[in-house]
Amino acid sequence: MPRPVARRELLVRGLLSLGVLAASAFTLLTVQPRLGLDLRGGTQIVLETPAEATSDATDRAMEVLRRRVDELGVAEPVLARSGDHRIVVELPGVQDPTEAIEVLGRTAQLRVQPVTGPGDKPTPDGDSVALGDVVMTGEGIKDARATPNQQGVGYLVGVDFQGDAPGAWQRVTAEAACAQPGAYERRVAFVLDDEVVSAPQVDPSVGCGTGMIGGSTQITGRFAQAEAEELALVIRSGALPVPVEVVEQRTVGPTLGADAIEASARAAIIGIALTGLFLVFVYRLAGLVAVLALVAYAGLSYAALLAIGATLTLPGLAGFVLAIGMAVDANVLVFERSREEYARRKRLPRAVDQGFRGALSAVADSNITTLLAAGLLFWLATGPVKGFGVTLSIGVLASLFSALVLTRVLLGLVMPLLEKRPSWSGLHTLGRVRTWLTTRGYTLFRRPNRWLLTAGGVLVVAVTGLLVRGLQLGVEFTGGRMLEFTAPAADVGRVRAELSAAGFGDAQVVTSGTDGLSVRTGPIDSAAATRVGEAVDRATGGAEQLSNDLIGPSLGSELRRNALIALAIAVAAQLAYLAVRFDWRLGLATVVALVTDVVVLVGAFAWLGKTADAVFLAALLTVIGYSVNDSVVVFDRVRELRKEGGRPFPDVMSDAVLQTLPRTVNTGIGVLFVLAALLFLGDGSLADFATALLIGLVAGTASTVLTAAPVAIALESRSPTRTPAPRGKVRT
Repeated sequence: MPRPVARRELLVRGLLSLGVLAASAFTLLTVQPRLGLDLRGGTQIVLETPAEATSDATDRAMEVLRRRVDELGVAEPVLARSGDHRIVVELPGVQDPTEAIEVLGRTAQLRVQPVTGPGDKPTPDGDSVALGDVVMTGEGIKDARATPNQQGVGYLVGVDFQGDAPGAWQRVTAEAACAQPGAYERRVAFVLDDEVVSAPQVDPSVGCGTGMIGGSTQITGRFAQAEAEELALVIRSGALPVPVEVVEQRTVGPTLGADAIEASARAAIIGIALTGLFLVFVYRLAGLVAVLALVAYAGLSYAALLAIGATLTLPGLAGFVLAIGMAVDANVLVFERSREEYARRKRLPRAVDQGFRGALSAVADSNITTLLAAGLLFWLATGPVKGFGVTLSIGVLASLFSALVLTRVLLGLVMPLLEKRPSWSGLHTLGRVRTWLTTRGYTLFRRPNRWLLTAGGVLVVAVTGLLVRGLQLGVEFTGGRMLEFTAPAADVGRVRAELSAAGFGDAQVVTSGTDGLSVRTGPIDSAAATRVGEAVDRATGGAEQLSNDLIGPSLGSELRRNALIALAIAVAAQLAYLAVRFDWRLGLATVVALVTDVVVLVGAFAWLGKTADAVFLAALLTVIGYSVNDSVVVFDRVRELRKEGGRPFPDVMSDAVLQTLPRTVNTGIGVLFVLAALLFLGDGSLADFATALLIGLVAGTASTVLTAAPVAIALESRSPTRTPAPRGKVRT
């Protein structure tokens, strides 16, 4: 590339980087983070349904409440059944609990009824009307939204119909249009919770017997903006099948506790510092540039989360771990490509430029597949799975910017120095691993079935763990018990330690109100509940038990179903993308490896007897992303080598694995430092998260060799692709 063009591109990238970093710095300095229940605590509201309400009605009420909480803009809430008639709602960071209580408690039974004349039902217009039979209920409402009233003052609520509702609306307005303008009978009433909220007249332009045709209408009533927004919220979230009563409201502390958060933060800092030192050790000055870009990546990602108002929780922050790994991976891919180019041309500026160009397809493919999954998880899932999708999407976009823009700018700034002293760059040599592999001339897949047999043996061990030990699900999935205590000035960390010593290491402990303590465990019997009480008593020096209730799972059946559907669609979308970008054989092989990694991780947790909770779910999603990323990098090199033509596919696959092995090793070690620090220095819940990711890291890397590559070879042998004619010398 001519130097003037290179300087102009460097200037453009530099200005873009400065703008993005300045905006990020401004956001970091001016916006306060929204922390979830596990990091900050929040407000707990206990709702109760009538004694005559059935269990099914209470379950349906909880799902409606969940939709309303989501509409309130509260991310990562916790809702769970307590006993037969109580629903516990925990809202992180709610500034106005009174407003939340008012919205959650409304039954929102919407009905549409014709007005038959004057009567005893007051309307917002100041008169009273009599109502006819119900012609439509809230079941016919698809959506509702508050909009300014263009024809007058205040706001109105636009309503979209679904199902048979458009026909019912046309019939009732056709009959009302036959009355004289101004007559009571020309009006149609919208009744919410037995109160007439609007009773507008049918417009004079509507003909008798014709009615209003279309799938929407408007509720008018001179609403203030807040009133219209609240009305639209409760209408579109659905009607509560039974009324609920607020029986208790109080603040709750974080589920992790200050000590756990501090330990986790310290572990993360140490892990990232070790990763930075490793990059500098391997790639010298280029590694230092990558470290600076990663620091900027962390600030950019955090600023983006603050800007969109995301709630930061432990499952959500799990997305950062994968994104950090991918940010490291993108830099390592560029550096290894630059090393290859320098070995051929011995001109560092040209080698670095070609390194970025050569790594672009692998970086783009691995990130696009991850973004596909993250985006679908955000749009289709709920709860912690949705939070994972948000943070992962932002992290991936930030990693692309840091690796492809910021790293390139920083390397461009120091290139005049590195051009004179290439050895300072760390890109002047192929590295010990690549040199050693090149001199040995290995061919990995002459007998690919042996690799598949090894993978099959690992799968058998994993499945055996599920059959013999079973997977121990956390309280989020199974429900359990919630025990309330009065314990003034209780040390939450000491209570957790005492419970862990008593065999309840997975118990969640939070402060409740001013002098209360709440303990949640999985399903336990009365004797175990007594031991929990004794442990709390020992830790606090005397605690009075107030309640001992059974609670349902906070990740209910609907959330689990939505998460599985979202995950299945995400995997299918990745398969479709890989089939188009590579070919269907490599795409299918990637998905097979992904499924293998999931089974291995779940089986390992079963053998270890660890609990699969919401944090484990986040780790599982992280492993899926890492598995796809690793396979994509190898298959991108396969696609490149096949263009040279003239070689058996197993040999091409072997070269692709060996040529990308330095990237795999260096990326894996970089992520390993972070995970090891979390495992040995972090809190117990983060230690389990790090354990899951360590297992997934090994499985995801090994499955590319043991599963993805042999499966691709087997599929190719059954349905071979047309190989292009050789274009040049084969790369070694």
